[in-house]
This record gives sequence, C-alpha cells and structure tokens, in this order.
Amino acid sequence: MSEVTRPTLSDALTERMLELIRTGGHRPGDRLPSTRVLSERFAVTTPTLREALRRLEATGAIEMRHGSGIYVGADIERLVLPNPNMREMHAAQLLELLGARVVIEPPLAAMAAERASGAELAALERVLDDAARHLDGKDAELHDTNMTFHRATARLAGNSVLHEVVDSLLTVHGPEQREILQIFDDRRRDHDEHLSILEAIVARDAAAAEERMRAHLVDVKTVIEQRLHHPPK
Repeated sequence: MSEVTRPTLSDALTERMLELIRTGGHRPGDRLPSTRVLSERFAVTTPTLREALRRLEATGAIEMRHGSGIYVGADIERLVLPNPNMREMHAAQLLELLGARVVIEPPLAAMAAERASGAELAALERVLDDAARHLDGKDAELHDTNMTFHRATARLAGNSVLHEVVDSLLTVHGPEQREILQIFDDRRRDHDEHLSILEAIVARDAAAAEERMRAHLVDVKTVIEQRLHHPPK
C-alpha cells in the first residue's frame, strides 16, 4: 500500500512547495526555509520531503546547495523543460534535430531583427567577436559561443516559449551539437554564416535574417547528411 500512497503524497507535497514559492513572492535565487522547517510546516517526515525536493530539483524549480540550503531555481517559470535522461542520439535522430531547428530558428531570427534593442544587438556582436578568437582549434570554446549565438538570437525574438524550445534542444543535445561541429569541419565557413545572419539582424532586415538562418542550418544539415551516409575514407 505504501508504494501506492507515497507517490500521491509526493505529488501533493510538490504542489504545496510550488504554492509556497508562488504565494511567498519568491524569485530565482531566493533562499527557502530549511528541510526541518518545511517538514514541520507540511507535517511530513524528512525523507518524504526530500523526495518532493528531488523532484523539484530535477525540473529546475529549486536548487539544493550542499551546506548552504534550498534556493528557488532559475527554471521555476519555464514552460518547456529539457529531458536530462535522453540517451545518445542515432544518425537519423541527429538529422531530425537539425530539421527541427530549420523549422524553428529562421522565423525567430526574423523576429529578432524586428524587435532587438541596440544594446541587445551589441551583445550579440560581442558573442561572435568571442567566437572569432576560437577558430584556431579551440573547439570547446567555439562550440559554447556558437550555441550562445543561437540561444541569444532565439531569446531576442521575444517569445519565451520558443526560446525555451531552442534552449532545450541545444542543452540536452549538447554532445550532438559538438559532434555536428566536428563532422561539419569548416569552422570559418560556419562563422561567416553566423556573421551574415547577424548583419541582417543588425540591419533590421527580417526577411534576410530568416533566409540566412535557414540557409545556414540547411547547409549544416546537408553536409552532416552527406558525411553520415558517405563517410570519408
């Protein structure tokens, strides 16, 4: 019977914790009461409370810092959450990931061109300036800055849900994105295409920004598809 009732209790406790955060006006980074105080408040044992806390931590709603306490997580208000349990992707799934990005990201580039502020555009330019310093074989740093460029472009579109979709795809499938960089194997060309997208966004040319983002992602997808199906000997 306990195996049947425990999840129900944990579900209820999870909801009560979220309600505590919302009604208390807590924001990401705010510290929450200790586990002892929370156990007493909700009249549950510490193990039961910790089960609910682990569930909340897995979704990014809270952050448990060893020796420090419990804090509201940065993802408390996210609508789209990445799946941290995703296994390694096969070639077909890798191409589907790129196909999804071809559908989602070009319209976001157009929206970014229409609404981004001058300060936001300057920050986007700095991202690519940083990327340019890593074209000489510093692939880990180059990967990070490239993904920052795509995330930032999606964020500047002003639709938080679509930004979270892009962020989730790039976060969960980080290893696959790094593999794409290795397979594509033309860092300068990739960087030049990013610069071309940025140029259109800065010029407020929504149509060009959309078309260049689409051409960039289709280019990457085409190269990956060719090299996966016909690997170099």
